[in-house]
Amino acid sequence: MDIDQVLDYRVRRPSKESDTSPVLFLLHGYGSHEEDLFSFANYLPEEYLIISLRAPLSLSFGGYAWYSIHFNEQQDKWSDDAEAKKAQEIILYNIDYHLEQFKLKRQKVSLFGFSQGAILSWAVGLSHPERIDKLIALSGYVNEDIFSYAEKGLDKLRIFSSHGTQDPTLPIEWARKGIALVEKKEISIAYKEYPQGHGINQDNFNDLLSWLKANP
Repeated sequence: MDIDQVLDYRVRRPSKESDTSPVLFLLHGYGSHEEDLFSFANYLPEEYLIISLRAPLSLSFGGYAWYSIHFNEQQDKWSDDAEAKKAQEIILYNIDYHLEQFKLKRQKVSLFGFSQGAILSWAVGLSHPERIDKLIALSGYVNEDIFSYAEKGLDKLRIFSSHGTQDPTLPIEWARKGIALVEKKEISIAYKEYPQGHGINQDNFNDLLSWLKANP
């Protein structure tokens, strides 16, 4: 993966454009693409510039991934941590690229990730709180093997996270463990669980919208 690559993307411009428009980057899950979370764009607050990024790795069965997931003969799976670390650098590079392209100031950058995109949102936000204002992580978990916590600035990071109690892909226990780890850092998190699988139901999305409106 080339760290300095500009990823394919979709854009929804804000209702009123300025150099202080808040920008929300969407990071899709494993095997998906930039159109997935972008389907929510028209329902998100109109003041946001929304940029949905396509992950850099093309999968043989279709779709894209931020980093590889490997399986052994027993069908145990594990993530390619080296690729996950490179993916974070690619995301940061693309954030800088779009801030420059749209002539935006740096203070209002948010990440909205689902599944693998949520795992990377956690990693980028917790390691670079000086660059991320808000962090939205849905149906993911905190993987401490792919990042290091920032030494300062975490107290200013605003976080909304959610998970399905019936998630067969990323078990709820993984999410709860990660939330507990982050809370030990005395970081404020709005965390919610829903009786759903690996997805986003209407209640989940409504709560996310309410949180965004309460955290402009």
